[in-house]
Amino acid sequence: MSNEKVTHSYTSEDIQVLEGLEAVRKRPGMYIGSTSIRGLHHLVWEIVDNAIDEALAGYASNITVSVDKENIVTVSDDGRGLPIGIHKKTGVSTAETIFTVLHAGGKFGGGAYKVSGGLHGVGASVVNALSEYLEVFVHLDGKEYYLRFEDGGKVAIPLKEIGTSDKNGTLVRFKADPTIFTETIEYSHDVLRDRLRQLAFLNKGIRITFDDEREEDESKRHLVFYYEGGLKEYIAFINKNKTVLHEDILYGEGEEDGIVVEVSMQYNDSYLSSIYSFCNNINTQEGGTHEDGFRLALTRVINNYAKENGFLKKDDENFLGDDVREGLTAIISVKHPDPQYEGQTKTKLGNSEVRKITSSVFGDVLERFLMENPDTAKVIMEKAVLAAKARVAARKARELTRRKGALEVSSLPGKLADCSNRNPEDCEIFIVEGDSAGGSAKLGRDSTYQAILPLRGKVLNVEKARLHRIFENNEIRMMLTAFGTGIGEEFDISKLRYHKIVIMTDADVDGAHIRTLLLTFFYRFVKPLVERGHIYIAQPPLYKISRGNKMAYAYSEEELDIIKKDFGEKFNIQRYKGLGEMNGEQLWDTTMNPEERILLQVQVEDAMEADEIFRTLMGDEVAPRRDFIEKNAQFATDIDY
Repeated sequence: MSNEKVTHSYTSEDIQVLEGLEAVRKRPGMYIGSTSIRGLHHLVWEIVDNAIDEALAGYASNITVSVDKENIVTVSDDGRGLPIGIHKKTGVSTAETIFTVLHAGGKFGGGAYKVSGGLHGVGASVVNALSEYLEVFVHLDGKEYYLRFEDGGKVAIPLKEIGTSDKNGTLVRFKADPTIFTETIEYSHDVLRDRLRQLAFLNKGIRITFDDEREEDESKRHLVFYYEGGLKEYIAFINKNKTVLHEDILYGEGEEDGIVVEVSMQYNDSYLSSIYSFCNNINTQEGGTHEDGFRLALTRVINNYAKENGFLKKDDENFLGDDVREGLTAIISVKHPDPQYEGQTKTKLGNSEVRKITSSVFGDVLERFLMENPDTAKVIMEKAVLAAKARVAARKARELTRRKGALEVSSLPGKLADCSNRNPEDCEIFIVEGDSAGGSAKLGRDSTYQAILPLRGKVLNVEKARLHRIFENNEIRMMLTAFGTGIGEEFDISKLRYHKIVIMTDADVDGAHIRTLLLTFFYRFVKPLVERGHIYIAQPPLYKISRGNKMAYAYSEEELDIIKKDFGEKFNIQRYKGLGEMNGEQLWDTTMNPEERILLQVQVEDAMEADEIFRTLMGDEVAPRRDFIEKNAQFATDIDY
């Protein structure tokens, strides 16, 4: 690193102080995460969260979100209406203050809200700062007031009375600033729909209406989400495509020290658990103390019941956590006045007191449920007994994947062409299908830091298998041995031998199927590898275009059309059916060279949606998969028949 001095001055005049909304426009990513489509939707959630807070405080029961054909968003509620009096600190109306001063609002110790939704709490002012324009209508005490901002939060029309009104509430309309959101200002119907539906499930009795004027299909244009049953209806919705083991859904709630805990659960016949936790309506994807308390109570209560009712003998080993969670769908929702988050993505609840409260509330509810529903209790116990037996079988199979030490190459799979570098941060492993592709990859790679693991045949569909069958599968065993992390409760990410795990399959239907099978395994059994960004998908070219000594590769149909025009009239096109058709040099140039290749990093935007997709594509139920195929067939390209 050069120590050459810069020639700029460094005086008090050079220290830039960004005041008010200017700071938000200068560094939007600090406030909404990014200016991608995800950040765009964050604007909607900030305004919707304010409306939800009015509902949680007991003042609103109806919320409407609409998107017009120009992607202008309107959010309205029937709450109290924003305060319109002059704010003593700012000297302007409180409504204007809320939209122009960062962290101004009723959620910072003022007592206006007991709990507030949202994760960042950056509020309406940030939405205003990042909008081309924003306008506010306030209905309060028989009058209607209007306020308008333009050009990133500048007051265009100060708050003024514009008429009478027979209702109370607030309406906010805004258009995202395209100079900030340069990627897109078009909202996703599905993202808005799914989140609004989720908010309605998590807040029983609140009616949320979603109007999307962009949709031609009437059934999608106007949607109303209202769930009097709350979490019970949420569990039924999640399990709709599963075979449940009991019809009755457990639900319970309790409050202690101002912290409200709600829990709902139901078992199905799968071998996987789906446990979702929330704090103040935010999905805590990394879990936290509320999830810890739930798991502790579940294991404790089921073991006690099993011992007392003869499902476990006194000398039997207790059920482990994995045994009692097999096939479980559960939701834990906590409303906390002062949540503390931690973890990589700040979505792990850290409040220590929540563990005890959740364990206590849920433990009492589960004990009562088992006593009042003996037939259901018997089904749950029998499921745990079978899971425990499968665990014992898995323990024996697990021994096959153990490695004596990271440097003992003899313990690695025979087909693995390892790299010479021993620093995991520098190393990457390519998982390829078949010996042909494996041969090309081995010839083309840089053996210093690139390892190749060819798989023979298709990987086991883990969505339909218990753990012992997974350990018995040769392809999975090879991957686990190569990765070095272990699996399940023994998983240790610090032992990961390659920080990039690259799925490199053919660009055809079989390749897509193998890729999906691998992703299912990674997501279900070594999930932290996905969550921490270690899994990638290689993008091999679809075509090689050549004329004489001139050659180019196309990775899509659109790119092919552009290259054709560049080549003129006479050229040869080769459609790659598989990686094995490329020699080592071509594979390196197009797919493996870090300077030229395209890698897609696998990320989890929404854990619940990811669960649903894997279950639909790889689960036992055929009907949901058929519906998915019919719905998405129009998007499929490059299918080989």
